[in-house]
Amino acid sequence: MKSTRLVIKVGSALIAPDENGCSTKFMKPIAAFINTLRANGTEVILVSSGAVAAAKGMFNSPTFNQIERRKAQAAAGQTNMISMWSEMLAMPCAQMLMTHQDLSNIGRFQSIRKTLDELLTEGILPIVNENDSVSTKQSRVGDNDNLSAMIATAANADTLILCSDIDGLYTAPPASSPDARKLSIVKSITDDIRAMAGDVNSSMGTGGMITKIQAVEKAASSGVTTYLINGFDEDAFTQLLNGNNPGTLFEPSVKPLSDPEHYWRHTAPTAGTIVVDSGKSTVDKGALEVEPLLDENRIKTIQGDFNVGDTIEVHTSAGLKIAKGVSNYSSCTLKLLQRIDLDAIITPLSAEQLINPAEGALFQ
Repeated sequence: MKSTRLVIKVGSALIAPDENGCSTKFMKPIAAFINTLRANGTEVILVSSGAVAAAKGMFNSPTFNQIERRKAQAAAGQTNMISMWSEMLAMPCAQMLMTHQDLSNIGRFQSIRKTLDELLTEGILPIVNENDSVSTKQSRVGDNDNLSAMIATAANADTLILCSDIDGLYTAPPASSPDARKLSIVKSITDDIRAMAGDVNSSMGTGGMITKIQAVEKAASSGVTTYLINGFDEDAFTQLLNGNNPGTLFEPSVKPLSDPEHYWRHTAPTAGTIVVDSGKSTVDKGALEVEPLLDENRIKTIQGDFNVGDTIEVHTSAGLKIAKGVSNYSSCTLKLLQRIDLDAIITPLSAEQLINPAEGALFQ
């Protein structure tokens, strides 16, 4: 495995398998792997879950507010986790905590990129985690698989390693399907690949195979090669260092998205969705012009409450996402226009009228 700048994501089960403080059992081999990468000239960013799991043993009193308890555990466990990593990594470390709002705001995104670059230039290893102690439902990424893909994009990394409790992507859940076959290489994320993700969840993490496939899709669209490996298997790290593939390798897109395209497709938070009739639609992929797809008679449903300037998505009734961008209308206005005879007072709404073409993306 050759890499100039690499992001490795480690989950809660590897950090605190007993949910009673951090354990060196699985952290040590990962730290040794990172130390070797750094010695070989690879810049490394560590995205580490585990703060909540590490702190569970500190909290004994009953509570009726599990959300606030989890936030407190995140705050208490974070220091334990960072100190353990700092002890095992043969380099200075820096802590970076962030939410989806930090990554979805262009200014903050650029600030994150510059900070990561500065740390890596100085030989300091960034350790990134979601800021669970202060995040809300609206501001959370929700899992560190997707967070790691966003960090890989922000850092212009060429490789992402997702450490899991399974040694790759299988054609079916291996625990319940004896004929399940592991895929060594996946060239692109298709509907068949998404279906294979199924519902494989770890007992302690917030992610599963589905979130890993989402993360892979984000990373691949930025030109990042992704490995899904078994983080509990020390030999997997040895295999990677020797240039072998111990899990599933997901190839990057042959045509990576530009930063703005990637932002609109994968990062910009969506406030609502407009579903349009897909029966007679044609899409001009050269511009945000989808006539007569988005005239007032074609809008079927309006989902969510959004204002002018909020980011929305446009889907067809067949489930195809065709556009995402800044709305020129509020949901209230569009719902009102649906209920009156527009032919007498307004020309049909084009996509350019619905979504600001300077601030959005048309999807293939």
